[in-house]
Amino acid sequence: MARGGNRALQLNPPNADLHISTHASDWLWSAFSVFALSLLVMIVLDFLRPKGTRLFHQIAIVILATFTLGYYSMASDLGATPIAVEFRGHGSDPTRQIWYVRYIQWFITFPLLVLEVLLATGLTLTDIVTTLFMSIVVVICGLVGALVHSTYKWGYFSFGCAALIYIWIVLLFHGTRTAFPGGGVLRTAYLRSAGLFSFLLITYPIAWACSEGGNVITNSSEMIWYGILDLLVGPVFLFFYLWQLADVDYATFGFTSWALTDAAPAAPVGEKSAPPA
Repeated sequence: MARGGNRALQLNPPNADLHISTHASDWLWSAFSVFALSLLVMIVLDFLRPKGTRLFHQIAIVILATFTLGYYSMASDLGATPIAVEFRGHGSDPTRQIWYVRYIQWFITFPLLVLEVLLATGLTLTDIVTTLFMSIVVVICGLVGALVHSTYKWGYFSFGCAALIYIWIVLLFHGTRTAFPGGGVLRTAYLRSAGLFSFLLITYPIAWACSEGGNVITNSSEMIWYGILDLLVGPVFLFFYLWQLADVDYATFGFTSWALTDAAPAAPVGEKSAPPA
């Protein structure tokens, strides 16, 4: 693995004064391997399930596939742009690697993770869509704030935290007060999963404030911190969440297939179809 980190930085040299080290690249390759292995396991579990009961597993596949591609890029020292940072300059501020590929990854994975959890509740479609929009706001505010050099970046940080608070309220209060379609088993599974997911979300703004925001920790420490969080919110949380749903009858969710083969058969030519019940 050490050879892989050295080779990645040699073929793709860092483009900023403050950049990741070869050890950080090694760590990213290790995280990429975990994501890739988890993706393969999730695909196998998906095919083992009966048709029509694979929605949660297929959402998890999309999430893990996105994480895998994102960490492949970062381990290869690709997907970063140099941005001048605050609080470190003496006459002229140095540049720091800002990983826009990470935010592209979160732009896909974060709303899907929220959707994965909220589908187990009795929330209305409008409530779920609004919460998904807030998750996109969190990611966009983090990206724009990271790319801003001046102290105005903390304005975007504040907007992102406000959107994140909205998501916490939905997960921990509105979601818990709905009528769960699966009864007590599904309610218990949701309470455990939503609590764990909400706790993990708290640490992301702290990591942002110490890395892209305040430039307190190095890029290598940033990669280790974010990597641990993504592993916990990705493979660890997804497998834990799907294990919680293992005892729930899938039919209780009330999901309707949009497959053409599930449509009502058309009436023969010349005959009137029966009126709907």
